[in-house]
Amino acid sequence: LVPGGMELSCGVGGSAAAPPGPGPPTAATPGQPMESEEYESLPSGASLGTHMMAGAVAGIMEHTVMYPVDSVKTRMQSLQPDPKAQYRSVYEALKKIVLTEGFWRPLRGINVTMLGAGPAHALYFACYEQMKQSLSDIIQHGGNSHLANGIAGSVATLLHDAVMNPAEAVVKQRMQMFNSPYKSVVSCVRTVQRTEGFGAFYRSYTTQLTMNVPFQAIHFITYEFMQEQLNPHRDYNPQSHIISGAVAGAVAAAATTPLDVCKTLLNTQENLALSSVNVSGHLSGMLNAFKTVYQLGGLPGYFRGVQARVIYQMPSTAIAWSVYEFFKYFLTKHKMDRRA
Repeated sequence: LVPGGMELSCGVGGSAAAPPGPGPPTAATPGQPMESEEYESLPSGASLGTHMMAGAVAGIMEHTVMYPVDSVKTRMQSLQPDPKAQYRSVYEALKKIVLTEGFWRPLRGINVTMLGAGPAHALYFACYEQMKQSLSDIIQHGGNSHLANGIAGSVATLLHDAVMNPAEAVVKQRMQMFNSPYKSVVSCVRTVQRTEGFGAFYRSYTTQLTMNVPFQAIHFITYEFMQEQLNPHRDYNPQSHIISGAVAGAVAAAATTPLDVCKTLLNTQENLALSSVNVSGHLSGMLNAFKTVYQLGGLPGYFRGVQARVIYQMPSTAIAWSVYEFFKYFLTKHKMDRRA
């Protein structure tokens, strides 16, 4: 929930953010104590496996279901788009791409995203859950702590992006661009490695982290606030997870769009855009990306594709939350039933 999620957006991000755990499998009624065997009180081994499996499924679902919209987002963030690739809305873009480039064009590069999303989100959710519990015990004596959630999500992002950045960011986005010269994922990987070196796969890694850390912080704060309003007892409640995740994803996506635009420029290395501002070679570094975006589009340039980003992130994070929480609940309940 990279991409991120993406995560939601996990969600996935682009690409999704990792959600805090819900309440126990059996809903506790107001005024009554919860069951002694709570949802988060599994043996550490089972809990880790559950988090990883649920996270992997959530990550793959999030990225694949919303992939066509992600393709549109990448193109709409282009700072010097080809006249044939200028779109006014997400719907118009999808329609135009399908009619002019083929039905499967919006899905180009989805295989590499699926390949990276599983292990990336498994590590993400597992790290997040373990750190969240440990830090909450220290900071809030086992209660919910916004600070613990934020720190845990930020650290988990380091693992997620280390796995996901080369596949989801560099390869996927280059294949999504209009008139992409790459015929396949393998061709793209070989060409980038040969012409730009291995470092090209991590050129936007720091930018990705710079974007995802505030994204996760905003996402968790918003999600926790929504859960306090809609699901104060933290029961397993699919509707509250979907609504809270969607709102949190939308707010975080809109706020971090400028960073996403810079990341896209670093990943795609748009030749037409860079040459128009006399940038030779390869653009690198967040500061250079910010300067270049401003030169090309001024302040509005930082919010190119914001509509597509929000439209992508809302259902993306909603899918990630609901799938993750369902599998987490289902696997936990199954384990408890077998033990009983």
